[in-house]
Amino acid sequence: MKLDVPTKLDNDEIQNEIISKIRELINFKNLEPGDKLPSERMLSDRFGVSRNHVREAIRKMEFYGLLKSKPQSGTFVADIGQVALNGMIEDILKLKTPSFKSLVETRILLELKTCRLAALRRTEENLMEMEATLEAYAEKVIKGEDAVQEDLLFHLAIARASHNSTMITFMLIITPEIITNFEKYHVCDKNQAFLAIQEHRDVFEAIRDQEPQLAKEKMKKHFSALYQYLYNV
Repeated sequence: MKLDVPTKLDNDEIQNEIISKIRELINFKNLEPGDKLPSERMLSDRFGVSRNHVREAIRKMEFYGLLKSKPQSGTFVADIGQVALNGMIEDILKLKTPSFKSLVETRILLELKTCRLAALRRTEENLMEMEATLEAYAEKVIKGEDAVQEDLLFHLAIARASHNSTMITFMLIITPEIITNFEKYHVCDKNQAFLAIQEHRDVFEAIRDQEPQLAKEKMKKHFSALYQYLYNV
């Protein structure tokens, strides 16, 4: 009988249970780096869960570098030792849903780095994308409309201009949850939104002029209100 639980919390619990069972399978069969796992269908039958749940659990393990999937070939144990693999899985199973504060702290740390890299690596195409998001943000703010999504699209454009795929991936992972919480807690008031138009412009100009330290300073200034919100300064 297949499990069919729609809530995110229960879905995460099912994923973790499958990850634990995959770990047990690897240890029981003494699978080594490069060894192939049974197919999704076989794992689904073995664990008594849907193939979709197995697929999601495998994707999660792939994200953390524990498994590697090869098209038309299957899923393989990654090139790490069994002790490290077991330790990493134990840490993954203990992970909790990140708080809004931790998400924003991570975003700030990432963006102070990405804006510096963007200033060094940006292309003309990157500048055009950033400028388009700037205009979209300003247009909504001036009209008195919510511009949270346009705000974060500008920051994602900066991440893309860094040409660091890992940075871009992290930003894409945390952005949807940040958007939800910004809207939920009404983080930025209208006055702050107007100030951000010029702050965005300052960051953009520093990146355009390829001044990495200035870009970092302008981004840090842009985040000052967010710092105050998070820490109630």
